[in-house]
Amino acid sequence: MNSQNSSLRTSPIRVAEIICVGTELLLGDIVNTNAAFISRTLASLGISVYHQSVIGDHPGRLQAALEDAFSGNGRPRADLVILSGGLGPTYDDLTKETVAAFFGKALYCHEPSLEAIREYFSRTGRVMSDNNKKQAMMPEGAFVLENPYGTAPGVAVGDETRTAILLPGPPAELQPMLTERALPLLLPYCESVLVSKNIHLIGIGESDAESKLRDLMLASTNPTLAPYCGNGEVRLRVTAKADRKETAEKMCDELIARVYDSPVGAYIYGVDIPSTEAALLQKLSSLGLTLGTAESCTGGLMGQRLTAVPGASAVFKGGCITYQNEVKINLLGVDPQTIAAVTEVSAEVAEQMAAGARRALGCDVAISATGYAGPGGGTEQNPVGTVYVGIATPRGTSSIRLYYRNKSRDYIREAVATRAFIAAIQAVQDIRKSNP
Repeated sequence: MNSQNSSLRTSPIRVAEIICVGTELLLGDIVNTNAAFISRTLASLGISVYHQSVIGDHPGRLQAALEDAFSGNGRPRADLVILSGGLGPTYDDLTKETVAAFFGKALYCHEPSLEAIREYFSRTGRVMSDNNKKQAMMPEGAFVLENPYGTAPGVAVGDETRTAILLPGPPAELQPMLTERALPLLLPYCESVLVSKNIHLIGIGESDAESKLRDLMLASTNPTLAPYCGNGEVRLRVTAKADRKETAEKMCDELIARVYDSPVGAYIYGVDIPSTEAALLQKLSSLGLTLGTAESCTGGLMGQRLTAVPGASAVFKGGCITYQNEVKINLLGVDPQTIAAVTEVSAEVAEQMAAGARRALGCDVAISATGYAGPGGGTEQNPVGTVYVGIATPRGTSSIRLYYRNKSRDYIREAVATRAFIAAIQAVQDIRKSNP
């Protein structure tokens, strides 16, 4: 029977292991993003993860992985295992059957799940196949985790000291089910929670930041303070462990205040900023300034990322994709003699593009990008991977040269957009609406 109202286990959860199931993961057909999401989520509960594994659709190997995690030759590695994938309706989806056998549980038809599956197919106008009934088969005594995002319910099953939580493989289903369905089950068995906050810095290198904060880092054990290098920025991660989330958050905030008061405080541009484009829009909004873009090699990517941020329309006026030189000249007013003298991939053209976009769009700040994203093109002076970013503000224009050696076209375009946003943040740090 389904023991939805009984206790999940009798002991605390301290260490977890992640097993992602699917031959397609081993073949590289699908990128395994689930493990990273699960790890971050468990870390927020104070649950350590020491092992992750990917197993193909093979019950024998999955059985061995469960034994290694839960038994480990008399020394269990984990008291919680999160599994993703293998809950589908086809013959090779055997995660649930294998886990049930591991715990000695028989399967039965969970009628509420079967009805939910029928309703899902009816709602989406599809015909339900007989094999979908397999997804409603549940281990006896299991906690069934409703899945409003797909057809495969999740499952929590185990004994007094061991728990396995099974979640569907598609990230669009796994992520909300983990946070909305599984976490409420786990919280009563967590002895502590971890809270992490990220301080974002620009204009300073990782080694310089570490040097200026060394004493504070060494003295900070809970919460901890650790630097990470990003694409044009430094991130300081503050992590606190406490018995309550509110307590851990307060501990983080106290250390963050000390970082603001430290020699690196002047380089901070935000805390827990979801993206550089969000940080730029937030900064400009606080100053009452508007933004525009002029893109060549990035082909509209900057505009795409900016408009993905909710509320961007209050700041972002629009963008120009000026791929060919005649469009740079006719739309942005780039001087053709400049292009003839130094080519379109140059600091001068990048600055003229930004200034032209500022005029054409009637915005306060404009950023531009022109370069060689490859695989063809390039010169001896500016080989493939060279990009110039221009920034135009009420105080004038400037530019930076970027170079990405042996990087893919997609990598370069994404990296350039990020660096352009960071350069714009730096350029407007001291601008005030009252002093344009």
